Amino acid sequence: MNILITRHDKIGDFITSLPLYYVVKKANPHAKVFALVSKINIDLAKQVDFIDEVILYDKDHFLTTLKSIKAANINVSISAFIDTQIGWMLFLSGIKSRIAPATKLAQLFFNKTLKQRRSLVEKTEVEYNLDLAKLLDENINLSYKTPLLKLGNKQQFRSLRQLEGKRLVIFHPGCGGSSDGNLTLEDYLKLAKVVRNMPNIQIIWVFGPDDLGVKDKIKELIPDLDIIYHPLTVLNYCYLIRDSELLISTSTGPMHLAGALNIKTVSFFGGSLFASSKRWATVSEASKQLNIEINKDYNQDFLEKIIDLVIRKLD
Repeated sequence: MNILITRHDKIGDFITSLPLYYVVKKANPHAKVFALVSKINIDLAKQVDFIDEVILYDKDHFLTTLKSIKAANINVSISAFIDTQIGWMLFLSGIKSRIAPATKLAQLFFNKTLKQRRSLVEKTEVEYNLDLAKLLDENINLSYKTPLLKLGNKQQFRSLRQLEGKRLVIFHPGCGGSSDGNLTLEDYLKLAKVVRNMPNIQIIWVFGPDDLGVKDKIKELIPDLDIIYHPLTVLNYCYLIRDSELLISTSTGPMHLAGALNIKTVSFFGGSLFASSKRWATVSEASKQLNIEINKDYNQDFLEKIIDLVIRKLD
């Protein structure tokens, strides 16, 4: 049997679907599990040991993607997120059993659907995704093991930069427009000053492609001992995070990468339920996560509490 699981949007969205891939492969060890993902997640998906084959979802080349799906001879598809184009594509591919959430008009292209009102945030995104596996097998075991992403070449980032023995702490102050809860740049610097003075710490600042303005500002405000690193690929991010002890960021892609690698996170979330950790918590062990809801008008007392929590996380 060939099973296709689709999650064709951003990094964090794809990572919240990894438990779904895991439980489906575990329940069907002799099946071939395919992943249909966007370009940004291609290399990442190829690193996941319970995904057998990866297909590029190219929204600008419908027929090319359709041809790739047809060539895989898929028996069952499970879509964690749907829109009209993905629905039409899977319908035309001739897949007999097409599983998806019963949302939007796109649900008309699927023949096995589950009503999920995700906007109510009664579960995390991970749990909503896992529930779709029950339409494949109502008795399926939904438990999964961490880390969901495993990488070779241990200590690659650390060894290349002669940082052996250092405790790497990553600061990702930008948000790339994907979060409505975050510290100000000034308060990231205050937090970094405290962390920098802890034993054997090396601070590394990272930025996404939409955060280069923040990067330019911060260069003039940090000591030379800090490292500014601009990963060129998602896998570069992964190797850095895997070699680190802690990632401090808002709710964005690098946070979810740390979750997949089961690295400790301090994560800032918006005050709305939809943007909260109740929906977007990472796939890591709960003990690895420190999820903090933060309003735009937070005060310095609140910052002091955050600093204290971060110190405890590093102790």
